[in-house]
Amino acid sequence: MTEPIMTPAPGGAGAAPPRIRDMTYADCDRVAEIRVGGWRAAYRGLMPQSYLDALGVGEDADRHRARFARGDGAVVNLVAERDGRAVGWACHGPYRAGDLRTADAELYAVYVDPALYGTGTGRALLAESVRRCAAAGHERMLLWVLKDNTRARRFYERAGFLPDGAEESFEADGVQVPEVRYARTLTPG
Repeated sequence: MTEPIMTPAPGGAGAAPPRIRDMTYADCDRVAEIRVGGWRAAYRGLMPQSYLDALGVGEDADRHRARFARGDGAVVNLVAERDGRAVGWACHGPYRAGDLRTADAELYAVYVDPALYGTGTGRALLAESVRRCAAAGHERMLLWVLKDNTRARRFYERAGFLPDGAEESFEADGVQVPEVRYARTLTPG
């Protein structure tokens, strides 16, 4: 599931672009803060509040450290920095179709510190993920987004992604949460 910028931050339009770099092991705690904060802000009213309230930064950081330690290079984690501080995170890799990997790329996540929505951080992370996937030779990039998250859907549509008709749901605290899949054709870079 991916998470885009939701609403403009005051003064965000003229902000300098963030520096995008590869994530390091040392970023795991900050990335967990960004991810959990992003879920709580972006999915309020779209998912059960009990599910969002139960998200823990410590547990999420532990999952990031475990994934980072066993990574095989197929999954790329990017961090956006402003003034030397991580303020956003994106993750992409091979498209997941169950246990099967395909030739397509998938954007697994884009999260931005909620205090910095509207500053271009999400756009910069997404653009770098798209660029890297195209450079790696992927012809398409796919992503899943909550069906009712109209702001996220507009964000991806502005970046050239369109719904491809695929839908599925996942369960959150006993509630089925529907998602739709978006796709974008990539141009080799």
